[in-house]
Amino acid sequence: MTQAPVFRDRRPKSFPPPEFPPRRAALFARTPPAAFPVILGLLGLGLALRRALAALQLPGGLVEAALGALLVLWAFGWLALAVKILRRPGVLAEDMRVLPGRAGLAAASMTGMLAAAVLLPYAPGVALGLALLSLVLHAALAVLLVAVLLRLPPEARAVNPGWHLAFVGFVVAAVPLAQLGWSGLAAGILWGTMAAAAAIWAASAVQLVRRVPPAPLRPLLAIHLAPAALLSSVAGLLGHGALAQGFALLGAAILLALLAAGRWIAEAGFSPLWGAFTFPLAAYGSSLILLGGGYEIAGLAVVLVALGAVPAIAWQVLKLWPGGRLAARTNAAEA
Repeated sequence: MTQAPVFRDRRPKSFPPPEFPPRRAALFARTPPAAFPVILGLLGLGLALRRALAALQLPGGLVEAALGALLVLWAFGWLALAVKILRRPGVLAEDMRVLPGRAGLAAASMTGMLAAAVLLPYAPGVALGLALLSLVLHAALAVLLVAVLLRLPPEARAVNPGWHLAFVGFVVAAVPLAQLGWSGLAAGILWGTMAAAAAIWAASAVQLVRRVPPAPLRPLLAIHLAPAALLSSVAGLLGHGALAQGFALLGAAILLALLAAGRWIAEAGFSPLWGAFTFPLAAYGSSLILLGGGYEIAGLAVVLVALGAVPAIAWQVLKLWPGGRLAARTNAAEA
């Protein structure tokens, strides 16, 4: 008995017709986490300028006004992100599945720590509360990131410089905490993040030897400078002078390597990932000024370079936010 032939439907799959007029996303539904690294860089630059003017014994009224404006930008960014998360909480995990989202969300909680440092001279109590709240938020995001990474394919779980933001970023809060007299907590953060930074540096060095990172991701290598700068600052504030100088020298070696490979790092041209150039440069200049002595002159030079570079990069990134272009380029999830 012969089997009846099986006829398969070879018609093309049907798709829903395009919407007309095109559907518009709800307000803040596609807030791009990639906006926060440059906000972090701008706040860091403002704090570096505050420290530079104090070292030069110059009036800082203009810088303080700029820091006030940056606090408004920071608050707007966090409002937009909070609305997006409240609209659909699952969007957090979705943003963490892509590298710009992971880095941006970690930078978001770090901006709260820098905002605390901005507010410290004016409202120490508010600054303390904001620093502690930002620490808790950063820890929660780090736990969520680990959970997301465990569900990703092995190639997506590879160590990358952005891990410094998630697992070493706690050290930013140690700066205002040390200035507020919370030395014990600041010291605990210092030693814990020092170990995390060393592990990420070591893993990244092995990766660089084994394979060349693709050109679009090379700007992220600049993030390696940030932990050295921040660990130096915290160590200096806690009175560990030799340790602070050691991390400053490590930062100098990283910065020189980045400058030597500058054309190679920027080979792919501008992208939102250039936000990775902003906050490490500002943090390093600030850390050198804090060390004083001969380091102070070098720090002032770095801050001067940052004053030209950071706002220019931040403008190029932030102008993509309206209209959803930044969200589209960085694959931001929609709530």
